[in-house]
Amino acid sequence: MRFMMLMIPLGYEAAPPDVKLDPERVAAMMRYNEALKDAGVLITLDGLHPPSMGARVSFPSGKPVVTDGPFTESKEVLGGYWMIEVASRQEAIDWAKKCPASENEIIEIRQVQEMSDFPPDVQQAAAGFADLKSR
Repeated sequence: MRFMMLMIPLGYEAAPPDVKLDPERVAAMMRYNEALKDAGVLITLDGLHPPSMGARVSFPSGKPVVTDGPFTESKEVLGGYWMIEVASRQEAIDWAKKCPASENEIIEIRQVQEMSDFPPDVQQAAAGFADLKSR
């Protein structure tokens, strides 16, 4: 089973574009990332720039509207993610509990949808999806 662990740093929604990282916290996170890799569960991971450097595209009337960050209505935003492959939801939770997160960080765990999770008509409609992922 694949799970995405989403890092939600509280307050990151208002972080400036040049947000400064604490080298000690980065080193602790790297040790955690290495543990995921050494255990053979890590698929990929990345950190994300703050929302002040992002944009959102919404479709309120069916037409795209671009809003540059920061997004004042946001209460929680992503700071980064890990994609892991483990045997169960509980194992994903156990890995998240080992993260050296601070008191202002939350990790949300979401299982990745697999094609086998869907009924045949949905699988038919999504034919070719696997080919898109391999490019």
